[in-house]
Amino acid sequence: MKLQLYLVLILPLVLVACEGLDPEERRKAMHLPPAGFKGNAQQGRVLFNQYCAACHGPGGWGTQQGPPLVHQVYRPPHHADLTFHFAVRDGVRSHHWNFGDMKPLPDVTPEATEHIIAYVRREQRKSGIK
Repeated sequence: MKLQLYLVLILPLVLVACEGLDPEERRKAMHLPPAGFKGNAQQGRVLFNQYCAACHGPGGWGTQQGPPLVHQVYRPPHHADLTFHFAVRDGVRSHHWNFGDMKPLPDVTPEATEHIIAYVRREQRKSGIK
C-alpha cells in the first residue's frame, strides 16, 4: 500500500521536476540507465555480492540485517524494476519487514542497479517466482 502511495504521490513530482530535461537527463534523474541498456545477470551477481549481499544475503535469501529479495513480496507485479532503482537512489523506509530503513546507495550507478535487477529477477525465476 505504501509503495502505491509513493508512486501516486512522488512519481508525479519526479516527472514534473524532470519536465524540462532532455530524455537522457530525465533518465539520469530517475536513476535509470541509458535507453536500450540491458542488465546482465552474471555481472549483477558480482555487483549484488559487492553491494547487497551483506544485508540481503547470498543469493538474495535475506539475513538478520535485511529482507530476502527472492520472495513473493518482491515479484515483478508487486515491485517493478523501477522500485529497485528508486530504492538505490532514495533508500527505503521499512514497510514490509522489521529490518529498519535502507539507506540510499549513492555509489551504485543506474547501470549497476540494472545488472543487479537482472540477477535478482533470474534468481526469483529459478525459485518459481514470477
